[in-house]
Amino acid sequence: MDNKQLLVDYTLFEVSPQQINESLSQNNGRLVVSGVLQRAERENHNGRVYPRNILMREANKYAETYIKERRALGELDHPDSSVVNLNNVSHNVLSMNWQGNDLVGTVEVLSTPAGNILKELFKSGIKLGISSRGMGSVKEVMREGENTVEVQPDFELIAFDFVSNPSTHGAFLSPVNESINRITAKKYSAINNLITNIITEF
Repeated sequence: MDNKQLLVDYTLFEVSPQQINESLSQNNGRLVVSGVLQRAERENHNGRVYPRNILMREANKYAETYIKERRALGELDHPDSSVVNLNNVSHNVLSMNWQGNDLVGTVEVLSTPAGNILKELFKSGIKLGISSRGMGSVKEVMREGENTVEVQPDFELIAFDFVSNPSTHGAFLSPVNESINRITAKKYSAINNLITNIITEF
C-alpha cells in the first residue's frame, strides 16, 4: 500500500522596505532573498524530523535537475497538489548549500502576477515563510528518549513555496547580505490578516 502523503514544512523569514531597496540595487533590479529553506535532524513545528541523509539526497537531486536547468520554481501559498502550477509561480531557487544541518538557499522573486504580490508583501514589511513541499510517508520513532515523527526514505522533494505559516524553529530568510529578525505571535496574527486582504484585492 502506498502511504505517501503531501508533506509541507515551513521556515520563517523577515524583510523590511529598506532591505528590499538594498537588495534590488545590489542585484540589478532583481529581488533576491537568501536564508534557511529546511532543517535536518530537528523537529519542526509540524512535529516532523527530516533525517539529514534523506534531505541531503533530495536536495542534491533538486539542485542537479531543477536548479541547474533554472526551473526550480515555487508558488505563492501552498497548493494541495504535488505539481507546480505555472499560473501561480512567484519565484525560482537559484542555489542551495549546507551550513551544518541547515539547508540554505538563494531565491529570486519573479516578475509574475504571484511574484509581484510577493514583492509587494515584502515592501510592506510583512513576514512570510518559505516551505518545502514533497511527497512521502512518515513513521513514529523514538529519538533522544521521546516519540517523534520521522520522514521516511521514500520522501521526494517537489518545490519550495512562499507561505504565511511558520514551522521550523528560529529560521528566517532575508535579502542577501542583510540581517535577520525574529517574529512574535502577535505580529504573526496580524500578518495573516494582511496577507489575506492583499491577495483578495488581486
